[in-house]
Amino acid sequence: MFTTLSSQSSVEIPADLFGAIEELKQELNGIILAHYYQDPDIQDVADYIGDSLGLSRKAAATDAAVIVFAGVHFMAETAKILNPEKLVLLPDLDAGCSLADSCPPQAFAQFKAAHPDHTVISYINCTAEIKALSDIICTSSNAVDIVRQIPADQPIIFAPDRNLGKYVMAETGRELVLWEGACMVHENFSEKKIVQLQIAHPDAEVIAHPECEPAVLRHASYIGSTTALLKYARQSSSSAFIVATEPGIIHQMQKDARDKTFIPAPPMNSCACNECPHMRLNTLEKLYLAMKYRTPEITLPEATRMAALQPIQRMLAMSH
Repeated sequence: MFTTLSSQSSVEIPADLFGAIEELKQELNGIILAHYYQDPDIQDVADYIGDSLGLSRKAAATDAAVIVFAGVHFMAETAKILNPEKLVLLPDLDAGCSLADSCPPQAFAQFKAAHPDHTVISYINCTAEIKALSDIICTSSNAVDIVRQIPADQPIIFAPDRNLGKYVMAETGRELVLWEGACMVHENFSEKKIVQLQIAHPDAEVIAHPECEPAVLRHASYIGSTTALLKYARQSSSSAFIVATEPGIIHQMQKDARDKTFIPAPPMNSCACNECPHMRLNTLEKLYLAMKYRTPEITLPEATRMAALQPIQRMLAMSH
């Protein structure tokens, strides 16, 4: 559930948004958490930038009174699940997630009921309702490690991302019952165009997020979470990379390794479909307005929050 301001159309936006946001942050005792897929300006004003695991840890540990989450619904919900007493703001309520949307709670509850003896491991890119139906949450950073910690004779449902699930199966040798969900961005990378880029840039390494389809992952010399991709690009001796994930991360890659070249992997057609339309709904102006008016606020029913909290806590306890 969400509350929002009815109208902000007449609000004057200050010329120095960075300065105004910094003032509001001090006034609110706030912290700005941002995902790597956010607009570069938002990344530059954030107190912490990370992937889902890092953001979850930061949200769990913060002593700020107000958490401004520059990301999408499920990320802000996770922050609220971990911090029920804090004000959690999301700059744009329409910043959803195609992967989370691909797993409706009622349908997933029926799917779970059809496999009553299975442990449910859900990727953090899901709604609070799906988390509440899960036994353990995982991220792309720790999914393989968490599955390896489950006894070999214990059957597992893995949801909602089938591509991450297939990657985990390949890495662990475990058979998983997969929910057939997917991310619209990572499903849209063109294997053919990536191969063409490899021919044009023979020295470039392909690095990819495990949400990509197996056909794309076959061409990757390294597969990992956004944080892992960032670290690999920084430490690799290669001077050029074809990056198969949402291109917002390239901003941090270029800041970390200014002497290297980063080429965003292309989508199947000529649109900007390699950019997440939900992530890009957040803007610096909306971030400022959210802090100024303390809305839109993320709220959750307490029963849902408590049920979703347990599998997140299990993930954090199982993560190294």
